[in-house]
Amino acid sequence: MLRIEVEQEEDGRWIGEVAALPGALAYGTTESEARSRAAALACRIIADLIEHGEPVPDEARDLFAPA
Repeated sequence: MLRIEVEQEEDGRWIGEVAALPGALAYGTTESEARSRAAALACRIIADLIEHGEPVPDEARDLFAPA
């Protein structure tokens, strides 16, 4: 499972980051918005990794189950 770390910046903005995925960092005006944007970006990054045949971090492997 991927963890989203959220904290508030000094200027009041919130930042969400998925540490297991380099570049999965997003700002929001609220904690919820930052968390949502970081999750959406993480999904895009994972999709790009899969599409290009690159390895997906172990934390993201449980996102899908074989049918």
